[in-house]
Amino acid sequence: MRTTPVRRMIAVQVRRGKRVSEVRARLDAAKAAIEAGERDAAARALRQAEALDPPQPGAWRAIGNLWHAAGDSGAGGAAHLRAVSLSVSDPELIDAAAALAQGALDRAEMRLRGRLHAQPTDVAAIRMMAELAGRLGRWRDAETLLRRALELAPGFAAARHNLALVLHRHGRPEDALAEIDSLIAEAPEDPSNDILKAAILGRSGDYDLAVELYRTILAEHPRQAKVWMSLGHALKTVGEQAESVEAYRRSIELEPGLGGSWWSLANLKTWRFTPEDADAMRGALADDAISHDDRFHLHFALGKAEEDAGDYAESFAHYAEGNRLRRAMIHYDADETSALVDRQLATQDAAFFAARAGWGCQAEDPIFVVSLPRAGSTLVEQILASHSQVEGTMELPDIAMLAGRLGPGGLAELDAETAAAWGQEYLDRTRVQRKAGTPRFVDKMPNNWLYAGLIQLILPNATIVDARRHPLSCGFSLFKQHFAHGQAFSYDLTEIGRYYADYVRAMAGVDAALPGRVHRVIYERMVEDTEAQVRALLAATGLDFEPGCLDFHKTERAVRTASSEQVRRPIFREGMEQWQHFAPWLGPIEVALGPVLTAYPDVPRP
Repeated sequence: MRTTPVRRMIAVQVRRGKRVSEVRARLDAAKAAIEAGERDAAARALRQAEALDPPQPGAWRAIGNLWHAAGDSGAGGAAHLRAVSLSVSDPELIDAAAALAQGALDRAEMRLRGRLHAQPTDVAAIRMMAELAGRLGRWRDAETLLRRALELAPGFAAARHNLALVLHRHGRPEDALAEIDSLIAEAPEDPSNDILKAAILGRSGDYDLAVELYRTILAEHPRQAKVWMSLGHALKTVGEQAESVEAYRRSIELEPGLGGSWWSLANLKTWRFTPEDADAMRGALADDAISHDDRFHLHFALGKAEEDAGDYAESFAHYAEGNRLRRAMIHYDADETSALVDRQLATQDAAFFAARAGWGCQAEDPIFVVSLPRAGSTLVEQILASHSQVEGTMELPDIAMLAGRLGPGGLAELDAETAAAWGQEYLDRTRVQRKAGTPRFVDKMPNNWLYAGLIQLILPNATIVDARRHPLSCGFSLFKQHFAHGQAFSYDLTEIGRYYADYVRAMAGVDAALPGRVHRVIYERMVEDTEAQVRALLAATGLDFEPGCLDFHKTERAVRTASSEQVRRPIFREGMEQWQHFAPWLGPIEVALGPVLTAYPDVPRP
């Protein structure tokens, strides 16, 4: 009888079914041997199961679980890695990956939770769930998941790379370097590990080493457009603008539609595009094949090009489209921010802090500069960092990390011992950023205004400086700025206005509960009478006046924010009224601001 394709398929399925049955029998034998304490018999059964080479990832997960139970983590990890390699065609995981790629995080979470409920040791699904947690800013959850994946499969290089990335983004550069160095030792030929290491070095303040490593990578892989872009970022941070522009230009030559590099040029602030640049960006936008990420970056960059050219209507149209595209990718609920401020105002009053007087670590080292982004905080930091006793660091994530430990009861859950321990932990965690050995340092994470009460309890002798700028000037500057991460409120005019109003309410509450605790710097006053404002700022921080603080633009230091090039010039007025060109389109901010706008620069009562 002639063998037909159908008969051949049936025969294959029969053989596969027989093999699956044989694998299952050996797994049952291994499980029974482990329960009886017969490790050698279990190992024999598991080796026999592996020799059958089961086709399903689930069988390899079962083998891995039993190897771990038998005490052989090496064999268990190898089996789980085999399961990962077979999972690339798994429909459930493919769907979850597609949801992550599309930004459909709710769908991805539903798929992955269902999968892990049924298969709790599915290493591929655990890694994807960790990526989801990172997208949502749940760094501790992401770390826990990745460590579980590596516990099951220690050789899972992709998961270890992800762990290094999570630790990097969570402000733990030393831990991140330990993970990435282990990967580099195992796979020195993989440039992705060196690229991440360079980024981590930059985050920890080792910018010269980061630049050197980027150059080494590019010497071997010169056509990596995104690495050229990263080199540009590092060079910009250390003040090498001409070289940073050259690096960005090189990345665009290699990939003309790379929106991140076009935006990086715009983000130099002092840079001016040529008409040819604008035409090139329009051409890139006309290509339907460019990514969503490149598209919104290009709109932000074109907004800057058109603004510099004086076409404010066209400029705003590009800014608005860039913001629309970016806002669709992120989760932000303005009501949650307002509710958080409401809870603070209701609970953190003068009596609350009086009952906790004397709490916390008594060190005076930190100077917290809180504000909204684009409100002059980098200028304040640069002035302070020009003092011989102060080091500028960066926007440190550590206060927010500590705040993330609080439960539903908020600050009321803290006791005196914990408050002191957290204050000391903050100092310990931030020590890696302190290179100069000065007694004082600046933490200019703007969002720390949300945690002024926490700062008071854990570091009562630290200085808090509130940097404030005209609401419409600040608000429009936020709207035309794309942030690499965070600041999810900044992509909608109404949400910007609400956020600014909540910030003012919160800080007014701090003023009422802790009179004189916060020193406020009004940007416009700093511009109009710089010396008087600098003297007042230094006095508020307990520092003697030094003339170098007036020549802040001559201070050589790394500056990571969007204002990096502006603070390397003498103080200037020309940007103060730039928002007025866009006044016809800023109505939503004005409505959301309400009385905060008309009261500025005075602070309304909470």
